[in-house]
Amino acid sequence: MHRSPENTERQTEGVAAMLSKAARPLFFTGAGISTGSGIPDFRGPKGIWKSRKPVYYQEFLASETARIEHWDYKLEGFEQFRNAKPNKAHFALAELEGLGRLDSLVTQNIDGLHEQAGNSSVIELHGTNRWVECVECGNRTEPEPAFREFRETRACPRCECGGYLKTATISFGQQMPERLLEQAFEAAEKADLVVAIGSTLEVHPAASVPLAAARKGVPYVIINRGPTAQDRQASVRIEGDVNVLIPEIVERLKKILRE
Repeated sequence: MHRSPENTERQTEGVAAMLSKAARPLFFTGAGISTGSGIPDFRGPKGIWKSRKPVYYQEFLASETARIEHWDYKLEGFEQFRNAKPNKAHFALAELEGLGRLDSLVTQNIDGLHEQAGNSSVIELHGTNRWVECVECGNRTEPEPAFREFRETRACPRCECGGYLKTATISFGQQMPERLLEQAFEAAEKADLVVAIGSTLEVHPAASVPLAAARKGVPYVIINRGPTAQDRQASVRIEGDVNVLIPEIVERLKKILRE
């Protein structure tokens, strides 16, 4: 999808104008917002799933081989996630919250970069790599000791209660926390504008959140590099680098608010 610079400029101005009038904007983010922080996406041409077969949750529970595969995959990216820093798009969203133009932030991402950037109202639908969680008792602990144990033993680390430990992310086949889904759909219900950033909008139920807001008739903005599954539902569709576009929109918004 090609857009001229002039058309993109008009679109970013239009989104800034929408934000200036919105009282309860809902933002939805996917992996595309974090690629600028050095974190690879999952489904793109160079995505993780091109080289890795995901471990399903039931496999993790049933097989030590699957548990080792899960931990091996997570160990491969552990330092990358640990050392990643928020980028310009993350900081721009935090600035929007400070300006009162971001009511809720629902993310598919597991990197914790929104919180690091300063956003407080983040709903992490797919969990987080920042913690390790026991599948039995639910206790969460810092990840470093568990990864150290896995490096040394090449066996799945265990909780003090005896349960298996895994990163506090939602695996394929694992039920998403109902409380978080409820919060996300409540945010969609009250939103008067929805902006989806850096997501192919293919993975449900997460991708149903911005769609739920759009189906109420509120303006729906999609900003992404490459097509998404919901482009036809968008009121505004901007093609391009979110690390450039989101800060541009925020700068245009601040200019509007000063006038």
